Amino acid sequence: MNEVAEALLARVRAARAGLATARDAADAYAVAVAEDELDDAVRLARWHGLDVEATGSGEE
Repeated sequence: MNEVAEALLARVRAARAGLATARDAADAYAVAVAEDELDDAVRLARWHGLDVEATGSGEE
């Protein structure tokens, strides 16, 4: 796997973790921001042909 693919998948994993943290904190604003980040990260990863379901829970 090349560096770009690794970085994109790392971004998806980080976005999922950020969303979980925001949900745990019950912070509606942070959840909205984290959901947007996850959507963007997943979109970019898929655009590059990456399997984002393999990087975590698949909750996008």
